[in-house]
Amino acid sequence: MLDDANFGAGGEKIQSCHGVPNPCMSVPVTPPKSLCLLRLSALGDVCHVVPVIRTLQQAWPQTTITWVIGRMEARLMSLLPGVEFIIIDKRSLFGSMRALRAAVRGRHFDLLLHMQLALRASLYAALIPARVRLGFDRARARELQWLFTNQRIAARQKQHVLDSFSGFTEALGLTTRLEWNLPLPAPAQEWARAQIPDEMRTLIVSPCSSHKLRNWSVERYAAVIAHAVKRHGLQVLLCGGPNDFERDFGARIAAAAGVPVKNLIGTDTLPQLLALLARAAVLLTPDSGPAHMATMVDTPVIGLYAATRVERSGPYHSRQWCIDRYEQAAQRFRGRPAQQLPWAEKIEEPGVMELIETEAVIAKLDELLALIR
Repeated sequence: MLDDANFGAGGEKIQSCHGVPNPCMSVPVTPPKSLCLLRLSALGDVCHVVPVIRTLQQAWPQTTITWVIGRMEARLMSLLPGVEFIIIDKRSLFGSMRALRAAVRGRHFDLLLHMQLALRASLYAALIPARVRLGFDRARARELQWLFTNQRIAARQKQHVLDSFSGFTEALGLTTRLEWNLPLPAPAQEWARAQIPDEMRTLIVSPCSSHKLRNWSVERYAAVIAHAVKRHGLQVLLCGGPNDFERDFGARIAAAAGVPVKNLIGTDTLPQLLALLARAAVLLTPDSGPAHMATMVDTPVIGLYAATRVERSGPYHSRQWCIDRYEQAAQRFRGRPAQQLPWAEKIEEPGVMELIETEAVIAKLDELLALIR
């Protein structure tokens, strides 16, 4: 909640919420001249930030927006127009803190949106001079985030990550517009068109999460791919990062499928991947950044969820297409129903993804393709 803070040169006040049991929405009379947003990672989460920025740009076109962001995530988000980026190299805490201090030296922001809960992120936030420092409500402000803010968004429970970020715009009296519209560079579009010609229905498989225990098995991916090619005549592309694990994982899937598969793992940039997803019929992936990239370009996602909750971190517009085995995972690996676990609890245990049956994924693919012919 925002208490008696003011923005801009006019000095108009925001309505006070003192004494109100539930935080109220407070509307700034004068938009801030400058706003800094702190959200470093991960790739999927920064995708969820874009509608917040688009909302702010639409409502406050004269406000300058600065985004403190991680290096890898900036490779994609740099496509976003009208935003200044301060890029953090998270490999060195003290080096990146020195760099951030230098980048903001002599500056003062009217408003800081502190949208990350990690203590490391709060150390960065402490270096950003801002009059209003808006963070999560006390119950959600884990890792002492509440110590680094002076205002809080309204308390909510059991929200999708994107909806939790919308709490920041709501606290400013705005309604979040679910728009992304990242302009795709012409070279990225041309590259994607070469991989997916017009009228070629394509299944993209991005098989790896950044957390290996969220990955499905080689054999099950291969079985779904074989079905997609033989039953539906789809072209299948494998996409992923350039590290050795993902390259090897993709090679094993391609070898086991027994059908033509184009393996692009490690060969594309993030803008190219976004352009590729925009041309695909469907994406198959575990809980991963590409699931949310596909959402940005309106490509349906068959998500594989057992280690994490679909309701919290599933692809926002494709949650009905996800295979959800979180409840079964809670019972097997935690010994209690999912409703008794903390909302953000991850069940990253060996074997958890085996709860997702090949037949269930094939059935979901068949159902989806029947609708998008």
